[in-house]
Amino acid sequence: MKKILVVGGAGYIGSHMVKMLLASGYAVVTFDNLVAGFRDAVLGGEFVKGDLKNPADLKELFKAQDFAGVMHFASHIQVGESVLNPGKYYQNNVANTLNLLDAMVAQNVNAFIFSSTAAIFGEPDYVPMDEKHPKLPINPYGLSKWMIEQILADYDKAHGLKSCCLRYFNAAGADPDGELGERHDPETHLIPLVLQAASGRRENITVFGKDYDTPDGSCIRDYIHINDLCQAHLLALEKLIEGADSMAFNLGNGQGFSVQEVIDTARKVTGKSIPVVESERREGDPARLVADSSMARESLGWQPEYAELATIIEHAWNWEKNFFCAERKR
Repeated sequence: MKKILVVGGAGYIGSHMVKMLLASGYAVVTFDNLVAGFRDAVLGGEFVKGDLKNPADLKELFKAQDFAGVMHFASHIQVGESVLNPGKYYQNNVANTLNLLDAMVAQNVNAFIFSSTAAIFGEPDYVPMDEKHPKLPINPYGLSKWMIEQILADYDKAHGLKSCCLRYFNAAGADPDGELGERHDPETHLIPLVLQAASGRRENITVFGKDYDTPDGSCIRDYIHINDLCQAHLLALEKLIEGADSMAFNLGNGQGFSVQEVIDTARKVTGKSIPVVESERREGDPARLVADSSMARESLGWQPEYAELATIIEHAWNWEKNFFCAERKR
């Protein structure tokens, strides 16, 4: 049984990944400092509390375990915060990741899955965006991820460390079984914010801009179901373990859904009115961000299973209801 290290496995994407790895027959070790993650989101395997900023934690971990591969989800992800506090993002997303890579090299672990982002591209020159799109990040978050992608190319040349960089657009939805879902504090993603308005956890949802050059005037984004995202990670991991060269793929649904479409679909799924407040555009919000994921489909044999927006929202709503009910009982 191959053993996989999931760094940040107590977070949103990481916890879903841990569940999928276990279901696929892998042994899993989750390494997380629980600053943004939740211990109860890790549904199996071994859990090690530690921090990437401490090389001693990593040295001890890698000497005690024999890993076939590493999956890295332990990044700070808030664009606005990265602009106000860039040092936090360069320290965690870049310097701490270097600690992880050096620990891998020291123990000759050569398969690395990196959680990257569409933010490496900056403002879109064209849509849908493929892997050849220029990389011109416009904030420290996107720049920190692009730095690691370039560092990984250097580590491949120098140390033979093979990697796959997976650039998400908008991860969304929840575990179809209802065991896991999206828990950020503070929450900044559209679908959970809309559903919190539906459940009564917040008064309304704010729409930033209704004057974009789109059919209904609101921004269009590419939402990919969390399980489909994890499936792509699993396929990439297996390719690397089998000896594939380093890779990089854009991951998205391939369709764009507007903010208004998300709200309208959530109203149908939940049966709730969902109050809306309209506000001015936010600086740096492009009208459209949509992925061209054809390379991932061809190279990995990846085929999203939950492509419908209503399905994504239905799974997220099931989680929101379960979580809200549990919170009210506490």
